[in-house]
Amino acid sequence: MRYNLYPTPVEKINLSINENNLFIKREDLISTSFGGNKARKAFLFFNELQEQNCNCVITYGSSSSNHCRVVANIAAAEGLKCIIISPTTSSSETFNSKMMKFFGAEIINCNINKVKETINNVMHKTMKQGYKPYFIEGGGHGNIGTEAYLEAYEEIKTFEIENNINFDFIFHTSGTGTTQAGLICGKLINHDSKEIIGISNARRNPYGSQVVLDSVNSYLEELGRPLVDLKKINFVDDYVCNGYGSYNKEIINVIKTLLIEEGIPMDLTYTGKGFWGMKEYIKKNQLINKNILFIHTGGTPLFYDDLEVLIGG
Repeated sequence: MRYNLYPTPVEKINLSINENNLFIKREDLISTSFGGNKARKAFLFFNELQEQNCNCVITYGSSSSNHCRVVANIAAAEGLKCIIISPTTSSSETFNSKMMKFFGAEIINCNINKVKETINNVMHKTMKQGYKPYFIEGGGHGNIGTEAYLEAYEEIKTFEIENNINFDFIFHTSGTGTTQAGLICGKLINHDSKEIIGISNARRNPYGSQVVLDSVNSYLEELGRPLVDLKKINFVDDYVCNGYGSYNKEIINVIKTLLIEEGIPMDLTYTGKGFWGMKEYIKKNQLINKNILFIHTGGTPLFYDDLEVLIGG
C-alpha cells in the first residue's frame, strides 16, 4: 500500500512561559506505530521501497530507537523481511526493542566501530539469498527524511492561514538533523522570517550544526536551489546535559507538568529534554509575547521506559 499522512493537529496549551502563546504540533498522534517524526519519515521511505520493488528493509539504530520500531512495524505489516543493525553499547532492553522483536525483525548486534562493515555484509548476504534490500540510514537520515519535514512545514503554513496566526519561532528536539533540515528548507522555500530552533539532545557544535547544514544543502542541491551557510542554522547545544539519554531534575519536572496539566506525554531522551531546553532558551533570550510552536516529535514508548523515574523523581 502507499502511505499517505493526514496533517497532525496543532494545539494551544495553557502553560505560560514569559507570557508567550505556546502551541504544540502533535506528531506523536500519527496513527502508525505510536507515531512520531520517525513515522512521518518512514512513510516516504516505504513508498520509495515499494516503487523500487524491494522486499527486504535494513536499517540501523539502538535498542531505544523510535525509528527502528516504526520500520520494523511497517515491514511486518507489509510482509517484508526486516534487519536491524544495532550497536552493542546500547543494547539494553526497552519497550522499543521488545516491539522490534515482536514485529519479527532480525536484530544484529555489533561493535560501534564495525557498523559500516556489518551493514555492507548484511546487504551482500541478503542479495545472495535472493532478496532485493532497501537500506534506510539510522534515524531516517537523508533527503527523504528532510522532505518529510518540508511537508510538515507546509502543514504548519496551512494552519497559520486557516487560524490567522503567524508563528515567530518553531522549536523541536534536534537529533540526527533531518527534521530540522526539512523545517529550514520549508522556511527558505516559503521566504519566511520565523526562526527554526533545534534543541540538541546529544550532539555538540560545531558538528551538530554542520550535520544539519549538510542535510539542508543536500536537499536544496537536489531541488537546484542556492545553497546556504551556517548562519541559517540555529542548533542549540546548551541543554544536552551529559549527552544522549542524560537528564536532570528540571526535565523530569517539565514532563510531569505537561502530563498533569495538559495530558501530553513526553520522554526524558527527546521531547521532554527539547521542551525543557525551549523553556530555558525563552527565558535566557527574554522572548516575550511571541507565538511559539513546539513540535512534539513522538517517542511514546520511551515515556513508559521512563515512568519509574518520573514517578519517583
